[in-house]
Amino acid sequence: MDHLMETYKRLPVAFARGEGSWLVDTEGRRYLDALTGIAVCGLGHAHPRVTRAIAEQAGTLLHTSNLYRIPLQEQLADRLCALSGMERVFFGNSGAEANEAAIKIARLYGNQRNVGKPSIIVMDTSFHGRTMATLTATGSRKVQAGFEPLLTGFLRAPFNDVDAVANIARNSQDVVAILVEPVQGEGGIYVPDADYLARLRRICDDHGWFLMLDEVQTGNGRTGRYFAYQHTDILPDVVTTAKGLGNGIPIGACLARGTAATVFGPGNHGSTFGGNPLVCAAALGVLDALEQDGLIARAEMLGSRILSGLRHHLAGNNRVRDIRGLGLMIGIELADPCGELVTQGLADGILINVTRDNVVRLLPPLTLTDAEADAIVERVAALVNGDRG
Repeated sequence: MDHLMETYKRLPVAFARGEGSWLVDTEGRRYLDALTGIAVCGLGHAHPRVTRAIAEQAGTLLHTSNLYRIPLQEQLADRLCALSGMERVFFGNSGAEANEAAIKIARLYGNQRNVGKPSIIVMDTSFHGRTMATLTATGSRKVQAGFEPLLTGFLRAPFNDVDAVANIARNSQDVVAILVEPVQGEGGIYVPDADYLARLRRICDDHGWFLMLDEVQTGNGRTGRYFAYQHTDILPDVVTTAKGLGNGIPIGACLARGTAATVFGPGNHGSTFGGNPLVCAAALGVLDALEQDGLIARAEMLGSRILSGLRHHLAGNNRVRDIRGLGLMIGIELADPCGELVTQGLADGILINVTRDNVVRLLPPLTLTDAEADAIVERVAALVNGDRG
């Protein structure tokens, strides 16, 4: 590790292989994976459909360039648009790149309309990535600190506070879009009010703004719908996704409809590797598994099972402030910092995460068995209750 930049505080473990919901370290010890690479491996590890798609494509063609047509990219775009209600897709390599594309769409749209300083409303405690534009959009000083000067063109409102957004609308002539997560992941698995997105949609419609949803973590079936906004009856103008789309293969997508779908023209944006044959084959394998194996509906059922189990096992624990989630995005908010639970969990053979210092975050695979879901409940409850046997 001497030659790696110290950008991560790594845990003292290295994994050799994965098997469904389990990881095996270099010493042969097994771990129940309730994190899935931070919501990436939604199909678990070494899923046969994805493995087969990658192997077959790797033996045929890895990369050509977006200078040429890529049939697998066109197939993937068709399927994502059918699933989402969107019309066009730009492919990049990550969630940050997908959000960067969304930000550029909004700014170009504003400049095309002669808006003086095109601005985007973003939310406190949000997370959108670590490029200069996306870390500026992110509502976390911890992420931004030391990288000043940040970009201009972002206005901030508290998450789940429509009145604050409406107040900005009354006082700013330069807003062109809202960028928001349907559920804040890094922000602590914060699920907004049921009418939040619909009310934001109405504000955008009234002012000619784009509603842009960051579904990098919530997308690809994790919340019990393909996209989390599909729990409502609204459509965004732009939606971004990544993480679970490739099940570990780097791919990001920025989807758009209506005017937003026509803002970019040739030369306005691009990506060397984005949407190459290998990543698109992997993503098509993911979509096949999600659709044919009924995993999206199962994510909703499993999430309810885990939430119910946690509420039962943690009832009466005064350290627990809240247990919340949507589908297989689950958070346990504690009254005090709980980062030690990550290393304790590692010692107990379960992989979890703590975000915002005091929220245990669970992002298990959609392929969990009932027994594995129950095992997550039992192991996590034991950690939180301090009853580790």
